[in-house]
Amino acid sequence: MKVNLNITPLEQWLPNLNGPLVIAGPCSAETEEQVLTAARGLAEIKQVKLFRSGIWKPRTRPNSFEGIGEEGLLWLKKVKEETGLLTTTEVANAAHVELCLKHGVDVLWIGARTTVNPFSVQEIADVLKGVDIPVFIKNPLNPDLQLWVGALERLNQAGITKIGAIHRGFSTFKKTKYRNAPNWNLAIELKRLIPELPMICDPSHISGNRDLIFSVSQKALDLEMNGLIIESHPDPDKAWSDAAQQVTPKRLKNILSRLVVRHEKSDSPEMETVLAKLRGKIDGLDNELLEILSSRMKIVQQIGEYKKDNQVTILQINRWDQIVNNRVAIGSKYSLREDFIRDIFDAIHTASIKEQTRIMNESVSETQS
Repeated sequence: MKVNLNITPLEQWLPNLNGPLVIAGPCSAETEEQVLTAARGLAEIKQVKLFRSGIWKPRTRPNSFEGIGEEGLLWLKKVKEETGLLTTTEVANAAHVELCLKHGVDVLWIGARTTVNPFSVQEIADVLKGVDIPVFIKNPLNPDLQLWVGALERLNQAGITKIGAIHRGFSTFKKTKYRNAPNWNLAIELKRLIPELPMICDPSHISGNRDLIFSVSQKALDLEMNGLIIESHPDPDKAWSDAAQQVTPKRLKNILSRLVVRHEKSDSPEMETVLAKLRGKIDGLDNELLEILSSRMKIVQQIGEYKKDNQVTILQINRWDQIVNNRVAIGSKYSLREDFIRDIFDAIHTASIKEQTRIMNESVSETQS
C-alpha cells in the first residue's frame, strides 16, 4: 500500500509542546459545573494541553445519554477562557463540524463509529475544505487498516494538513482484559506506512478499566506514540457514561508522573554497538526462519495437490486442533507464551488455507475450461 500525505508536524500545531501531547477531560459534558470543575483540576497538570469532552455521544442503543448537544460547546468556550486550555471534541457529521467552528473549538476528532463509514468521513471532509483546524481520526471499530488510511486521505485531500491518528483499540469477540483489543501491530503498521503521522493513544477506551490506564499508556509511549487522550472526571463513579474507565484529575496527575518517556536512540556509542550486534543476530535468525517457512509452504502445496487429487476437503478441524495444542505444549518448554504461539500458527494456518484454496480453484478452472 502506497500512502502519500501532506502533514504538518505536531510541534507546529502546538508550539509550546514539550514531551508527549496529553489530552484529558470527561467522557461526556454533563453539566456546566462538572465540565468547569474537571477543567480546573486538569489545568493544574502541566502535561495537559487540551481539554476533551464529548458533546454528542454515539451510543449503541437508544434511550441512553447521547450527549448534551450544542449547549455543551458554550461550556467548552468557558473552559478555554478560564483555564487557557485548548478544547477538543468528537464530530460525526457536517452539522457537528459547523457548530464546533461557530463556537471556536480548537481541535476536532472523528470517532471509531464514524471512521467505518466513508460517506460520513467525506461529508466532514467536504465541510472542512478551506478550514485550518487540526483533526485526529480514531481507528475504525474493526481492525481494517484500509479504512483508517482512507479516512486520513479524505481529510488530507480536503486540505487538512494538521492531521493525526488516535489508536483506541478494536472490537473483538474474544474475551480479554481489555474493553477493546489493542492490536498494537496494526497501529505500528500505520506508523510504518506514514512515519510523519502524529499518533496518540486512547488508553481509556482500550482499557475500559481505570486500573489498566497506566500500563496501556506506558506501552503506547514505549512504541513511540506522540501522546495520550485520557478520560478524566471529577467524580468518575457518578459519570453519565463510561464511568469505569475514567479517573479523577488527581489520579491522572499520578499516572502521568510515573510514566517513563524513552527515546528512539541513545547517546551512548557502546549501547549502539551492542544493539547493532544483537540486531545482526536477529537478522540472521529471521533469514533462517524464512527459509523454514518456505520449506513448510512447499509441503503445504504438496498436501493441497494430494487433497485435490483425492477429493478431500481443505479444512480439517481435528488436525488443526492437534497442531495448535502440540505447538503450544512445545513452545512452553522454550518459555514462549501461549498467545504468542497461537498468533504465529493462526497466521501460518491462514496462509496455508489460502494456498490450498488457490490450488483447488485452479482445479475447478481447469475443469470448466
